[in-house]
Amino acid sequence: TELSHTEQKMRFEPLHLDSSFLHIQCVCLCFTGEDILAWIANHMKVDTQEARTMGTMLVAYGFIYPLQDHKRLILKPDGSLYRFQTPYFWPAQKWKVDDTDYAIYLAKRNIRKKGSLDVYEQENYNKLHKWLNYKWDFIVMQAKEQYRAGKERNKADRVVFDCQERAFWIVHRPPNCKSDLFKHVFDRLRLFMPSLSSSSIAIMRPKVKSTVSLGALVKFMTTYKGHDPFLAPCLPSNPWQTDDDTYWELNMRSVETPTKMRVERWSFSFFELLSDPRGRADFKVFLKKEFSGENLAFWEAAEEMKWGAASSINEQAQTIFK
Repeated sequence: TELSHTEQKMRFEPLHLDSSFLHIQCVCLCFTGEDILAWIANHMKVDTQEARTMGTMLVAYGFIYPLQDHKRLILKPDGSLYRFQTPYFWPAQKWKVDDTDYAIYLAKRNIRKKGSLDVYEQENYNKLHKWLNYKWDFIVMQAKEQYRAGKERNKADRVVFDCQERAFWIVHRPPNCKSDLFKHVFDRLRLFMPSLSSSSIAIMRPKVKSTVSLGALVKFMTTYKGHDPFLAPCLPSNPWQTDDDTYWELNMRSVETPTKMRVERWSFSFFELLSDPRGRADFKVFLKKEFSGENLAFWEAAEEMKWGAASSINEQAQTIFK
């Protein structure tokens, strides 16, 4: 609100730009760094140093932008010219700064300047062309439409809007150290690529409906409810509530005769059967009768190599191969 009120009271300043294709006599709502510095100091009742800091923050966050040295987002306490950014581009709008929008801006700027972009803009243009190659036709089409719509404005309005748009992207895609930051981040991410690859595979899996996942959860709870000693009676007695340890003796890993509840648990899944040492032993006896015991032996060796020490991998692999 304060900026809008101040913007209405700012005077016109003449601005002469010498270019091969552009000659503008004045830009409205233009002011110098000295003007905005004095206004902040008088209006906010602060000293010059703090006023300069606040002015630099206004430039850095994109509320005002420099017209001459547009890449340096600081407030110079001299006759350098600045201008209010249009409220459409203010941070208060909370626009989502997307790579696609930046690619459209660079493509439009590339069309307007006939390929003569700044060095950092050309680098970003090439990177975005590589990353967004799957929808580059759409990006170029949008850039051409925006360029065509911009040519319908009069020259002064078109130049002012171009300056505002450039100032917006200078704030959100600064030229200094941006590529180095991305390079540093990507170099650090390469160290975690094995874990990231498995995570990306999990993320790319098709989403499951909530009804299906809830149904699976209910089915799991219904199946294992009778085998949870905290939800169902534990025979002959619950060792978590009494001092009787008969339950532990009946469910030892290598017990001679498994209980009925233990055998019933094997029927829930093949994983439950192989996770129980007694169930795996009985399954191994069955496979030997079917002359296919080597299948389980190979699986056990592979699991031992998977979870074993890294120093013994070569030896275990040779054993499995033989």
